[in-house]
Amino acid sequence: MEYRSLSTYWKEKFGGKVYKLSLQSGCTCPNRDGSIGRGGCIFCSEGGSGDFAAHYAPIQEQITEARKRVDHKFPKGAQPMYMAYFQSYTNTYGNVDRLRSLYLETIQLPEIVGISIGTRPDCLPIEMLEMLSELNQIKPVTVELGLQTVHKSSADYIHRGYDLEVFEKAYQNLSNRGIEVVVHVILGLPGESREDMLETIDYLARLQPTLPGIKLQLLHILEGTQLAEDYRRNPFPVFTMEEYTDLVVECLKHLPKETVVHRLTGDGPKSLLIEPKWSGDKKKVLNLLQKKITAAPG
Repeated sequence: MEYRSLSTYWKEKFGGKVYKLSLQSGCTCPNRDGSIGRGGCIFCSEGGSGDFAAHYAPIQEQITEARKRVDHKFPKGAQPMYMAYFQSYTNTYGNVDRLRSLYLETIQLPEIVGISIGTRPDCLPIEMLEMLSELNQIKPVTVELGLQTVHKSSADYIHRGYDLEVFEKAYQNLSNRGIEVVVHVILGLPGESREDMLETIDYLARLQPTLPGIKLQLLHILEGTQLAEDYRRNPFPVFTMEEYTDLVVECLKHLPKETVVHRLTGDGPKSLLIEPKWSGDKKKVLNLLQKKITAAPG
């Protein structure tokens, strides 16, 4: 079975290997500061889903620090190319002028080929959409939206803090401006069956215009989260590696061929990981996934 991987897509788009630089914008989240809630979504660590990002500092310092982790991967003599990735917290939640200045400084650097901004669908007012459109005229902009599930009961449980209609409006607003959208989905939320999870995938597969990108994320139970407290009080089933990899292959079958798969699993900091413990060996998980994907018909 074939699927459109991120590495292949970026090679087609930019003409070579591109590495992400995980950066900080200095934003917080309305689900943490009391505007919507406090503590964030129940699975979110103190790092705001960006535990591997650089520390907040002037952007050039962050980039220099982040490059130390990846520059050795480029072949000798190759021109380094990077995607600036603002992952932690909600990166359109703040003063638009400050963020415009930060993102403009970043996207105008010659080694940066594009910018990827993680945010919430309910944090995209018109002035932010206009700012993102301005950036998109300079270099490609991708906006990552954490939908996680289409099921209201699950969304309420994880304290997502917005309704599905809010996501749909944000998706259309971004798509109408020619901005690529990547949607995050969590597989393994408590109480969701395999069929429930595939319903989320099928919903995304029906979106118009066609969904540009998706991230499939295994649910991690991390120390310091409300999810960890819930798990200790009332343990719920977690995927085995076989179950998860089988489900990912099925998800890929349901997605449009044009949709770029940015992630097949994800990993959390091993120092914080409670379950599933097998996910700490990411190389083993990815090897099994590739084996099953290659063997799958279609």
